[in-house]
Amino acid sequence: MALPFIAEHKQRLLEARPRLQTGFAHKLAPGQTHETPEGRVLASDETLFYLDGSGAIVRQEPNRIATAEIVNARLFPADSPALQVHRMFDALEPKERPTVATKNGDDELFEAYVKHAGLTGYPEREARTVWGTFKQLIGKPLRECTREDGRKIATHYKDQGLKVASVRKKIMWLCSAVNFAINEGEPWNLLFNPFKSVAPKKGDDSIRRKPLNDEDTALCLGNLDKLTPADQLLFRLLASTGMRLGEAFQIEEEHTERGCRYVIVGTKTEQSERRVPLPASVLPYLPKKIEGKLFAGDSNSASRRLNPWLREIGITDAAKVIHSLRHRAQDQLRAAGCPQDIREALLGHEKKTVAAGYGAGFPVTMLREWIDKVLPLATAGKGPKPGPKLAA
Repeated sequence: MALPFIAEHKQRLLEARPRLQTGFAHKLAPGQTHETPEGRVLASDETLFYLDGSGAIVRQEPNRIATAEIVNARLFPADSPALQVHRMFDALEPKERPTVATKNGDDELFEAYVKHAGLTGYPEREARTVWGTFKQLIGKPLRECTREDGRKIATHYKDQGLKVASVRKKIMWLCSAVNFAINEGEPWNLLFNPFKSVAPKKGDDSIRRKPLNDEDTALCLGNLDKLTPADQLLFRLLASTGMRLGEAFQIEEEHTERGCRYVIVGTKTEQSERRVPLPASVLPYLPKKIEGKLFAGDSNSASRRLNPWLREIGITDAAKVIHSLRHRAQDQLRAAGCPQDIREALLGHEKKTVAAGYGAGFPVTMLREWIDKVLPLATAGKGPKPGPKLAA
């Protein structure tokens, strides 16, 4: 009968013991532009953007400094009963404490992957946490791991109550790191990925995506200054065309038809390949002519930047992500009475049809009229002024 009271008393004593508490502090106050000896610096919650005289970003660095403080720090006299209690609990703890795993070649592999993928901020922290979990649970070199080891990691996260999508995301860090080592060859010489396809398939806990509404879009426009110039342009392009995130990273050149500028996207499948006019609301933010990749990096990295940004600015509904801009475009075109064949010409066909394979399609000028009429994106909002340098 006394056991619950004893347990509670012991827990309170343990909580009162001195301990080291870690955290972080901002180097510069976020949400402001600061004048420093190195020039003007735009500070976000996680990143410092150093600007040159023209306002272009010249370099970035984290806006966080690790901190540590001792909590419940007290000095006890040698004969203090409280100190004797702490010594008593010390005696009850195991004689052999677990030791921190020493760094090995796999750690060097992981560090090389982090650098290669350009991980910073939250994605880097999450990847490092997953890597630490792998080392703690499996405790053997990657070259000796089997698919059973990979499933053990997946089961560990599933048992924590994580949704299928979250489990797959965490496993993705390990899978990507090993794929990087396989592609690199030496010095790691890995031939097998124990984490490939071990995450559970999409189940009943998948979330049905919702479109962003007018209030959400206005909130995004008012907080564009928290994104890099390239991501600002990316957001404007996605919102005003309805193209997929991955399709924006396919843009390497532009074409012209009757004076109307357009790009070709969706080149991976027949039903998705199409010509997309460049909206009038986005033209001021584009270079005079697109020559070479418009966006550096890849869509996965962009998604890991933009979706957390939505949460930071107040769009907390898990069903609303950056892909919701595509759903919004579809709804807007449908509500405006846009014919289905024109909608498919703008957004891509859901399935390949015989009719879709004939001819070059609708004139780009006609498609441009629907984009500018139904999907205009206000150019208002915080952030750098439009200009060719923004696209670079």
